[in-house]
Amino acid sequence: MDIQALRKMRNTDFGKITSEFEKISNPESSGGAKSYQDDRIWKLEADKAGNGTATLRFLPRVEGDELPWVRIFNHSFQGPTGKWYIENSLTTLNEKDPVGELNSKLWNSGSDANKEIARKQKRRLSYICNVLIVSDPKHPENEGQVRLFKFGKKIFDKIMDKARPTFEDEKPVNVFDPYDGADFKLRMRKVDGYANYDQSTFMEPSAVAGGDEEKLLEIANKQYKLSEFLDRKNFKSFEDLSKKLADVLDGEGTPVKSAAALAEDDDYTPPTRTASAPTPVASKPVTVSKPSADEDDEDVMSYFQKIADEA
Repeated sequence: MDIQALRKMRNTDFGKITSEFEKISNPESSGGAKSYQDDRIWKLEADKAGNGTATLRFLPRVEGDELPWVRIFNHSFQGPTGKWYIENSLTTLNEKDPVGELNSKLWNSGSDANKEIARKQKRRLSYICNVLIVSDPKHPENEGQVRLFKFGKKIFDKIMDKARPTFEDEKPVNVFDPYDGADFKLRMRKVDGYANYDQSTFMEPSAVAGGDEEKLLEIANKQYKLSEFLDRKNFKSFEDLSKKLADVLDGEGTPVKSAAALAEDDDYTPPTRTASAPTPVASKPVTVSKPSADEDDEDVMSYFQKIADEA
């Protein structure tokens, strides 16, 4: 990429970005990520009290990508067998997913107990984008690096709020713009045992690297292509996911019926834990508390993954 291409993308991307925000805000009108640990993904490290801070700069889209972020849906829950289901959802690719099919059946059953199961099995949303690490007090060696940043809806809402401000005296800001964007002061604190980012905020608009075009180009050429996260190879087939789901729910590995088939099965009831169901053995007791509405989906996913790994 050269500086002319970078400037051209800057002039055309804000319209795409605001259009995408409109679709996200009004889904009715509009018609993941790898499962292993990706070393390219930067994570904020908290102190002993669960607090942490860093300064990031969201970077523009890579040439060839549609947007400067990708959106990934995941499912993460423990079945009555004691086994965990942690998988990318096919709904990310606008395809049917067996968990979604099952949850539809559970929700439409009218049973409060079934609705509660569906809530626990709901999909969770994460975003991934390129960022420049401006400041990382806990790990200063990361400063100046271009990394991937994975985050949830609450941080994404802050990005949307800058592009589509509530008040008339506020100027819209494309935070991904390398010239007129803004650094993001990421502030994390622990609330009820979970990471909370409410106090994070964008700073005043400024140019990346002071507008030095040689440095801007160097940063742009270090960015990662995000479309790879939407590659079909990162998602299991409907059939394989169905087998995994059945194994987690009943331990037999029989593919789960579609929502349509389940709807015709008047005798269907969700499996419950039985005395013979295996119980995971952990080195220390693990308590899974119910996530609150204030928690970031990405941190909840990471928490469940950690529990599953320990089990």
